[in-house]
Amino acid sequence: MIRKLIVTLLTILPAVIGQTAFAQQFPSKPIHFVVPYPPGGAFDLMIRTLAEPLSERWGQPVIVDNRPGGSTIIGTEIVSRAPADGHTMLITGPTLIINPSLRSKLPYDAFKNFAPVTLVARSPLVLVVNAASATTSMSELLSDARAHPRGVSYASIGPGSIQHVIGETLNIEAKVDMVYAPFSGGVPALTALLGNHVRLAIVNYSEVTQHLAAGTLRALAVASAERFERLPQIPTLIESGFKDMQWDVWIGIVAPAGTPTAAVVRIQLDLAYALKLPSVRDKLALQGLSPVGSTPEAFGYEMRKQSASFASVVKTSGIKVD
Repeated sequence: MIRKLIVTLLTILPAVIGQTAFAQQFPSKPIHFVVPYPPGGAFDLMIRTLAEPLSERWGQPVIVDNRPGGSTIIGTEIVSRAPADGHTMLITGPTLIINPSLRSKLPYDAFKNFAPVTLVARSPLVLVVNAASATTSMSELLSDARAHPRGVSYASIGPGSIQHVIGETLNIEAKVDMVYAPFSGGVPALTALLGNHVRLAIVNYSEVTQHLAAGTLRALAVASAERFERLPQIPTLIESGFKDMQWDVWIGIVAPAGTPTAAVVRIQLDLAYALKLPSVRDKLALQGLSPVGSTPEAFGYEMRKQSASFASVVKTSGIKVD
């Protein structure tokens, strides 16, 4: 028994020593956070809010690298091929685990090629119209959509996003045929809405705060389970007659598979620390973001659970990606 114990210790000791040495040296160069969306959206704003306290804690620059396009596939693939040394990470959301249900060919595996780091925050989704329009409720919008098949279009980020899922589920549940107009991010989608190129947009709350305050956009519903505290007068989709439609956007961080455990743990702990700072919490609250800071294990479990749930929704709804 003693001999076996010695052999076991000799086997694991180098790995433990290696991890400890790595943890003491990490990070040894600038940290890159790849955002697969354009600047200005919820994902971009979140990591930029955290960049300064993280940079101070790590003693290294934090670089936000926006790589939009391809329904997040472009930025996601970049990180999947990055060195697994903890210095390159992906800011991601539900699209990461929805895409596999919609696309038979992806240049990466959402689970095999990434290591969960932490679920950073959640954001409510809002359905908005141009305030200059006569539409004041979801029932009015959907009535118009029934009267004019394919005459009402809705904008959101690219195919495979949770916003896309909501839009197509609305089509099925409300028995309408709204036309989906995909954009590379929430900000471009809102630009189209403000220019009257689309009738509806499904976006994160952080992307519409200024427009709602200025009165240029009108909120019709929120997709959360309960009314959003910053928009208490706006009904949920459940209250609007769609009992099973309750989704929030989550924002998480994953690293390339094989990233040392010491780096993953260090990043998660430092993010959890930053998320507790009053200055950070205040900024996130203004963006409608609720901080989380979960462990890698908890985040990985939630990703897999939601992946199965979304796969079921995609199959039932018959959502297609061209």
